[in-house]
Amino acid sequence: MTVQEARSTAVEFDMKQVHTEEEEFLFTEAMRFLIEEEKDPRDMMWLGGYYYEQKHFDLALKYYEMARSCDYDYAYECLGYIWYYGRTGEKDYKKAFECFSRMMEKGNPQAAYKVADMYKNGYYVEKDYRKYVEIIEDLYDNKVTTFRSLGDPFPEISTRLAGIRRKQGDIGSAVELLVIAKDFLARRISVNPFFGNLNIMKWLIDDLYEMAEFDYEEFDFFDLYYLLKSPHTIKFDYGDAQYLIETEEEDGMCAVHFDGKWYRDRDEFFLKAVLGEKKATEVYDDIYGLEVLK
Repeated sequence: MTVQEARSTAVEFDMKQVHTEEEEFLFTEAMRFLIEEEKDPRDMMWLGGYYYEQKHFDLALKYYEMARSCDYDYAYECLGYIWYYGRTGEKDYKKAFECFSRMMEKGNPQAAYKVADMYKNGYYVEKDYRKYVEIIEDLYDNKVTTFRSLGDPFPEISTRLAGIRRKQGDIGSAVELLVIAKDFLARRISVNPFFGNLNIMKWLIDDLYEMAEFDYEEFDFFDLYYLLKSPHTIKFDYGDAQYLIETEEEDGMCAVHFDGKWYRDRDEFFLKAVLGEKKATEVYDDIYGLEVLK
């Protein structure tokens, strides 16, 4: 394998959302080769991110720490998430706070809202809701207007501000923030169906329809997060075909039946459901005719 061949393999892999086991093996081999040959921390982060998305957190930690040894800034943010959520089995809020604070000082908005969360929850630092509000409002007022890419944390900041507005009793503003964040997040998920993005969408939908009435006559693909929590039969059209989604409740959980396959819950449906050779989340905007049958 040459560097050029390995790079080509990695780029081709990155252009697809649905992969075979062989493609995944070839990608990881290519990335390990590139890291050994070129020692570029961006490749270390790329492979670490792949393992994080696959929930192989020990391997993600290995490559994030490798990138940190090169003093690569983004590694500190990702390590913060490892320690904050205890992805490798142990939460370490001190390490998380140190990583996030380092990047917050460099103007990283992702790190800043996690520092805010730590003040809100009292993780490592003393609880300080006023400090939480101050950081989130500052991010929304001074950072959001600079965002240009789908990877920018507009939904993460907007959903937090929506929670603040809800607590302040301004339900209208909270709903408006969530609706705008939902559209942005849907577009991000279409190109990056990372489980973290899907979780944000799920929580957003749950919060939204605690404050706003669900419109059964007009709803979209990601509103299925609301419907799939309880028994329903839903139809939709994609291309020239019509599809049914059915949910059945068992032991307090709703399993989802779609296109001949069962998914244990709404999380697995959104993570794995495909239409043809593409993930359903990738083509959400081409899905139409959504209707609740029962």
